[in-house]
Amino acid sequence: MSPVYGLFQYLFYSVYRMFFRGEVVGVENIPETGPFLLAANHASHLDPPAIGSNVPRQLAFFARKTLWKGGVLSWWMDQAGCIPVDRDGAGSDVSAIKRVLKALKEGRALLLFPEGTRSADGEIKAPKSGVGMIACRARVPVVPVRIFNSHRAWGRGGSFTPGVPVSIYYGKPLTTADIEDKAAGKERYQVASERIMAAISRLEIPPAVVI
Repeated sequence: MSPVYGLFQYLFYSVYRMFFRGEVVGVENIPETGPFLLAANHASHLDPPAIGSNVPRQLAFFARKTLWKGGVLSWWMDQAGCIPVDRDGAGSDVSAIKRVLKALKEGRALLLFPEGTRSADGEIKAPKSGVGMIACRARVPVVPVRIFNSHRAWGRGGSFTPGVPVSIYYGKPLTTADIEDKAAGKERYQVASERIMAAISRLEIPPAVVI
């Protein structure tokens, strides 16, 4: 873990524990070594830092190319190992796909959101094929992750609301065999994404959490 990433992970973790502390379940399911993907539902700007701050390894994240405008933000994204992607997403950005596969070959871990955009109401939406394609091509473990309540803490079109408990469930890793159906032909990447999303949906909210 780089010093810059470690510092900001500590800061984000502190903010999470102070203002959005919920239940965090299944951290033991995160591989200690080797490449893997984290695939999570997405409903808030809080999702990447909340999920990443509870993972004891450095993660790589996607970020829109348009965010690289110079200054502190661009410097931080470079230091954190963010991967620039076109607005349409990784599934249609060949250069981003190459960077992802290279990062995974180097033993890194990557956080992805199969839905491709934030859910306005917090409900899980249909996934796009991009995550399935990356998972099938990379052939690395996929850890399903479900984050609860983040849309109430800082949802799409909503205000930043400290005090809302945000809980995170890290599920058991899926293998390529769990998600890939070669018989699906041209639809196999979409099928893989749907199987990953189904695994995310099956993660149940911890009983101690009250919404």
